[in-house]
Amino acid sequence: MSTDKIAPGKGTGGTVSYGSDGHRGRITIPVLHRMKRDERRIVSVTAYDYTFARLLDESGVDLILVGDSLGMVVQGHDTTLPVTLDEMIYHARCVSRGVDRAMVVCDLPFGAFQGGPQQALQSAVRVLKESGAQAVKIEGGRIMAETIEHLVARDIPVVAHVGLTPQSVHAFGGFKVQGRGEAGDKVMEDARIAAESGACLLVLEGMPSELAARITESITIPTIGIGAGAGCDGQVLVLYDLLGLYGEVQPRFVKRYLDGAEGIRQALTDYATEVRSGVFPAPEHQFK
Repeated sequence: MSTDKIAPGKGTGGTVSYGSDGHRGRITIPVLHRMKRDERRIVSVTAYDYTFARLLDESGVDLILVGDSLGMVVQGHDTTLPVTLDEMIYHARCVSRGVDRAMVVCDLPFGAFQGGPQQALQSAVRVLKESGAQAVKIEGGRIMAETIEHLVARDIPVVAHVGLTPQSVHAFGGFKVQGRGEAGDKVMEDARIAAESGACLLVLEGMPSELAARITESITIPTIGIGAGAGCDGQVLVLYDLLGLYGEVQPRFVKRYLDGAEGIRQALTDYATEVRSGVFPAPEHQFK
């Protein structure tokens, strides 16, 4: 990965990193499709605010997902279900302000599209108009085919999501791996139908790696895996997981690249100690 200097942008502060493909423009759906054809892996991470979105964009991340996972890692809920459409739009708007290069995708939260194609259309239009995101993500395959077709026919890019779909946590009886054994046929069908319905990307979550690889090989649109093995066209992780900031749930598929929680705790402890001892603020931190 190389870093080039450019004119200051709204999100980069003058520096932007480009992925290994060397693509210098905005990441779009055709770019991601070309990456699949050229067998270049797609890098995706979730974000929920301007500051982290700016850092991800500068690091060369290709796709930033404003996920309803914010209900757990930001709001402190046990599931993603309480998140509202207004909250998703707010966070996606913050993220979009920090991005110059990456494609931004926003989740449609639980209750914003299950009512049918027309409800989904109204929700998706709000997301694209009010947040600056370039696409919406919808959980579900075969059952959402009509909705996906309805949105795509009206020029709204849709990212589909099959396998372990967190909004179905109660129906699944928890966050459990999907598609094992004969159940893999249903996940395969969901993936195929979502692609045929016009989805531009497909998130594969919580499934056997062999199944995810077969799906990836069988469809023309890029797949983004999370807990789906190395055979996908790209990978996505929740930012707070990979930075070691969220400790309540530690899925097997997560790799922590930083012990962020411990570092932050130590910094705050040092700050509190210096305030209480009078070390901070020092003369260099004060105005004359």
